[in-house]
Amino acid sequence: MQRPLYVCLLILFLHAGYGQQVAVLKYQGGGDWYANPTALPNLVQFCNTAIGTALEARTATVSAESPDLFQYPLLHMTGHGNVLFNEAEIENLRTYLLSGGFLHIDDNYGMAPYLQEQLPRLFPDKTLEELPADHPIFKGPFAFPEGLPKIHEHDGKRPQAFGYTHQGRLVLLFTYESDLGDGWEDPEVHNDPEAVRLKALRMGANIVNYAFKN
Repeated sequence: MQRPLYVCLLILFLHAGYGQQVAVLKYQGGGDWYANPTALPNLVQFCNTAIGTALEARTATVSAESPDLFQYPLLHMTGHGNVLFNEAEIENLRTYLLSGGFLHIDDNYGMAPYLQEQLPRLFPDKTLEELPADHPIFKGPFAFPEGLPKIHEHDGKRPQAFGYTHQGRLVLLFTYESDLGDGWEDPEVHNDPEAVRLKALRMGANIVNYAFKN
């Protein structure tokens, strides 16, 4: 069966080195999708320096229903509040993920209850499963033998990474009770120790590495 043009383009972006720009996912519902404005640019800079990626320094913003979604091999989504997707957005996101895209959702404290309602709509036939500590995303380029690191305390619960897998490939990663994005922000925003920021950035680099190589 012939692939749609946007699928072919996304495959080219992923494997031929074109369009290596990451984007923040804008969503409806009233949640602050724009939280942590310095996080993604800092992560991009770290990845280009530490693991040799060639990501564009300028990050983008894209809406869930936009056809431009397919220009970005990696989407990052964060916030503290409500998340709402309409049916067209769900369909577009599902097609994007099944076509080779990758979505990282980082709970900035407060998203989880809303995501529990929205994420099952993406893949009604799949279960959002917790990733074990030996999942490839925790193995390199930086080793995290205990799995997802704890960056901010929040409710004091253990950090957890959940995901949807399609044909053996992780397509959606939901990080909970970790708050990687806060650790990626400029140092003066949260005054995290440098060791904590480095841990967050290294885990972020693992996510970028996985998204671009799998």
